[in-house]
Amino acid sequence: MAKRIILITGGERSGKSSYAEQMAQQYDPNPVYLATARIWDEEFRLRVRMHQQRRGAHWINIEEPMELSRHHLAGHTVLVDCLTLWATNFFFRASTDEIDEEVEDAQKARQGQETVKQVLQELKEEFDRLTQQDATFLFVTNEIGSGGISPNPIQRRFTDLLGWLNQYVAQKADEVILMVSGIPVKIK
Repeated sequence: MAKRIILITGGERSGKSSYAEQMAQQYDPNPVYLATARIWDEEFRLRVRMHQQRRGAHWINIEEPMELSRHHLAGHTVLVDCLTLWATNFFFRASTDEIDEEVEDAQKARQGQETVKQVLQELKEEFDRLTQQDATFLFVTNEIGSGGISPNPIQRRFTDLLGWLNQYVAQKADEVILMVSGIPVKIK
């Protein structure tokens, strides 16, 4: 199996996960599903169940919110779903003391920007450790920066973080696919 990185991006409910699952099964009859989500409410629990039922029993399921590289995945096709929730886990761990702030002064704004830089560096390093393994990786992510600019400083910082992470992964990827209304559009 040749090492490969594929990024699948798009808006919510654009068909990213379904398409990524189909691709993974073309590469491997028993692909690995590396889930990065933390279950925070009942509605999200139902979403996770829906995804699990759609996949079926032939998938190898691993739940890992942060340390993706600690799993030995060489020789497998690995679907990481998703980078957005993975980045969220790092972001909220690093910025817990500033979460409730709606209005920022200059010092808090600078601290927030520093936090984003530090978290982005952690994510890049963990991504690089993971993708050193000889496997085919499919990464699902969201294009959250396509909407308007949020009035909330925390949301703006997260949008920046995910945008920069997506750019990093896209640069490393062999293939990038944008999902639009269930239709895959090859970007790279």
